[in-house]
Amino acid sequence: MKISVVGCGYLGAVHAATLASMGHTVVGIDVDAQKVAHLNKGFAPFHEPGLDELLRDGFATKRLTFTTDFADAADASVHFICVGTPQSKTSDTADLSYVIAATKSLLPHLARGAVVVGKSTVPVGTVDMLRGILARRPDVQLGWNPEFLRQGTAVKDSLVPDRLVYGVPGGKDSAAGLPVTAALDAVYAPLITAGIPRLVCNFATAELIKSASNAYLATKLSFINAMAELCDASGADVAELSEAMGLDPRIGNRYLHAGLGFGGGCLPKDIRSFRAQAQALSVPSVDEWMGVVDSINLAQRSRTVLVARDMCKGFLSGRTVTVLGAAFKPDTDDTRDSPALDVALQLAAAGAHVTVTDPKAINNAWMRYPQLRFEASTNRALEGAELVLLLTEWDEYRDLSPAAVGKLVRRRMVLDARNVLDAAVWRAEGWTVRGLGTGSVVEVEETATDVTPAVPPSKAVNTRPFVVGSPVKARSTRR
Repeated sequence: MKISVVGCGYLGAVHAATLASMGHTVVGIDVDAQKVAHLNKGFAPFHEPGLDELLRDGFATKRLTFTTDFADAADASVHFICVGTPQSKTSDTADLSYVIAATKSLLPHLARGAVVVGKSTVPVGTVDMLRGILARRPDVQLGWNPEFLRQGTAVKDSLVPDRLVYGVPGGKDSAAGLPVTAALDAVYAPLITAGIPRLVCNFATAELIKSASNAYLATKLSFINAMAELCDASGADVAELSEAMGLDPRIGNRYLHAGLGFGGGCLPKDIRSFRAQAQALSVPSVDEWMGVVDSINLAQRSRTVLVARDMCKGFLSGRTVTVLGAAFKPDTDDTRDSPALDVALQLAAAGAHVTVTDPKAINNAWMRYPQLRFEASTNRALEGAELVLLLTEWDEYRDLSPAAVGKLVRRRMVLDARNVLDAAVWRAEGWTVRGLGTGSVVEVEETATDVTPAVPPSKAVNTRPFVVGSPVKARSTRR
């Protein structure tokens, strides 16, 4: 089957490569010529474990190409729209301009009987809008097939998804939806044969399901982070609390890990869009609920800065601070709405000399926040630090040796805002360790190490540009 994928970002590039691996002939289309050139060399312009290998396999079999020309999709029978739907610059609603532009650009090149399928996360009513654009082509079918990819595990999520959802005209039992259902069944035949669950529903359900799923996951994260604040106030331990809660099968332990909170290009903007939809549909309970979830998540960042200030005896100004992590989560180089960078900016605004390091996201972070200082080498970033903050839970930070790190820093103090370190092991090496929601903390007397900082505190001033392409080699990815 010949398939086109419009939009070759995190979603589209992975989707195109995955479909090619299933045996389809796929053309990926994007208006960014530089991105297309990069992809045609067999390398993704962003970090996603396993994607480069999938791209190279697609080129080797001649089933995968990328182009900027929509005319190259003219003979495709199914077209997937995978463009971004970022938050509007003037409101919490989703910006649908890319979806509309993609549909209009496809229109002159649609073969008779073609099926256009949206995968982007959109608000309810988007399909009706696109129907208007496609109105002069009554032979063209429209469907919605929401994506459920997670950055860092997107290839796995595509090859072995939890479920397939089809939004079709009239819903599950409508004859009008049969052509779209049949087309998507042909696309996903290997997955259906493998037993992946498939749900057919109406358009409104398909439009809501990704946002509803993200809203629920965000709720679990914000709930356990609210419990972390309660634990700190009461002397309880949120790790033990969440473990006990997670053993209840009605609750489960996934997304019940307290820490700095969520970020990225999806979860925050999706819950705000969800809230805007609730307002438009006059459903105040969802509107208010999402508002609380969002505010708790953002408050975790400020609370982390307050804990850091407390660890510095109330004064951040002049302190040399190292931030471990710039990406919004491990196994990606995406820095959009990164909690780690938000905290780093707040620390710098308070007068701290901040150095940020990350295995993959240094270049993206520097281009977005040139006012911060970045260091590709973890060891160099740690030299002379008076406080270390672990803000993105990369494996290499989890596996740091407290004894080795202790020889680099000026003071052995660490704020583990992701609650992933073995605090007992670090304390045994003379470290003061704080987490979020860990209750009463056994403090170690704050003493400077005998090591003279290799770089003075003034190193935190960004006096030179970061050299693009210099990040340290990443460890093998997990999951």
